[in-house]
Amino acid sequence: MMRKNEQTTSLWSGGITTQLAIYPEDADYTKRDFKWRISSADVEVEESVFTPLPSIQRIIMIMEGEMFLQHEGKHQVLLKPFEQDRFSGDWTTRSMGRVKDFNLMLAEGCSGELHAIHIKKGIHNEVLDPAYSREGAKRSEAFYCVNGSVRAIIDENEVLVLEKGDVMIVNAENLCKTIKVKVCNHDELAASIIRASIFY
Repeated sequence: MMRKNEQTTSLWSGGITTQLAIYPEDADYTKRDFKWRISSADVEVEESVFTPLPSIQRIIMIMEGEMFLQHEGKHQVLLKPFEQDRFSGDWTTRSMGRVKDFNLMLAEGCSGELHAIHIKKGIHNEVLDPAYSREGAKRSEAFYCVNGSVRAIIDENEVLVLEKGDVMIVNAENLCKTIKVKVCNHDELAASIIRASIFY
């Protein structure tokens, strides 16, 4: 569990970025020696060019605002809240629009995906099923609270409360049984979560 006030925030040419989690834990983003990294960013300029990240696969999901992404010689897309785009860090990518976004970066040999979970009322079950694991691969599931307040119950015995900006990581290494994660409103108001499923 990483609370918002425990996260590392730094400046970049287009605004502010916050590292939510990195693997291995002693990896250094500036050295590009990670297997995977999740972060959030506040893009505070109207137009910017993404930092080149050779051999890194990227997935971006918008949390607030709208962003137009233009990948030179590839595709272009307009992203609205909770829409996402997957692209290579080798590409020349230009962004237009001031947004808050969620980023998943994956080194070679790793794979992952993002899903948005919206909770208006009641309990939402997320199942970490070993049937969906790659043989011999490690697996991590990250749950990031975009807004609202959420109570997460892991396998009926561990209870955590996520506030806006908090992230919870469930490491399912050598997963041999089904793990159930229940997420529900903590204060009866609507909430949104981004779930990142990572295999490495």
